[in-house]
Amino acid sequence: MSLPRQLRDESDFDQLPNDVPVAATIADIEEKKGFIDYYVFVIEVKNKGSSKYLIYRRYREFLQLHQLLETKYSGEGSESPGPATWSLPTLPGKIYLGNKREIAESRIPELTLYMKKLLALPTWLLLDEDLRMFFYQSDVDSMEQPQNLRRLRPPRAECKPFACRVLFDFRGSGTTELNLKKGQLVFLLRQVNADWLEGTVKDHTGIFPQSFVKIIKPLPPSDCDNAEGPSYSCLRCFLVQPHASDTRDVCVQEDLGHEPAYKDLLSRMRMVFQKEDIALNYRDLHGDLIRLLDDEDVLLMIQQSRLRPRTQDRPDNQFLWELHVTLTSDLSVYTPTGQRENMQADNIRVHSYF
Repeated sequence: MSLPRQLRDESDFDQLPNDVPVAATIADIEEKKGFIDYYVFVIEVKNKGSSKYLIYRRYREFLQLHQLLETKYSGEGSESPGPATWSLPTLPGKIYLGNKREIAESRIPELTLYMKKLLALPTWLLLDEDLRMFFYQSDVDSMEQPQNLRRLRPPRAECKPFACRVLFDFRGSGTTELNLKKGQLVFLLRQVNADWLEGTVKDHTGIFPQSFVKIIKPLPPSDCDNAEGPSYSCLRCFLVQPHASDTRDVCVQEDLGHEPAYKDLLSRMRMVFQKEDIALNYRDLHGDLIRLLDDEDVLLMIQQSRLRPRTQDRPDNQFLWELHVTLTSDLSVYTPTGQRENMQADNIRVHSYF
């Protein structure tokens, strides 16, 4: 009897623990809106005990798993492969350019086939710790609420429209988000998830955070798809220019205690305001602008924001700190408060913390 046949013998399979994964398929993709937007694959896993559950994995996690398995089992470069070597399936290559959603969609059949071949490997390889941890449902996975699962079930009907009143001004940071003014009436179309609604105002349709409005008549829970979902927090951002200014509310899938990396903030602000040559700043406790240069500056900004008195006129899910975006070459904005009109250019200070 050949080795593969021995390893795939029914008795060997019967001795596997019930929590070993034996089948997996990608049910959908979901966009995660952190300071850097990305997509995850929603994977339905079936284990030997016939239980099914969902896990959420990025492409880079597929890549990390594949590299670990190659290190242990591929035997490439070895003149005499050992008994614990095996030919692994080919992982689809990384794509560096293109629309993120289109890339993720195109990878669904390829990664589903990759997982099918991976879980058809010899029984002894299915017990690999890294392989099992990849398909294991973590606490984070179990807390996620799937959105559509298009490949497992048809989408539900849209919610019936109801209405809400705007409590706080909101400036959307993307084309899919509405701009709202305090006091406006918005007609609701559907509940996107626990934090976001879709509605229409003045012939414009888009999404907006629920924390910025007061529901006049709630949407029927039985009619709403995705009534639960991930929590969002909103960041107030200002573009400060010599003769104009702009305000945006950037909502991200992070909690209020999140401490973002400087490079992620810079990348997101470039995308929001469509400008490359920009500097990131915050206002200190005296009201002066302080330029951010690195991660330590970001932590200092967050720490100082916690010393400010909490104002009532803001949503509960809004970050305490705010970003002031300026042009890199514009140093006039760094004049201390109360002296901006009187100071000369050669007396301008750029405040920075290292």
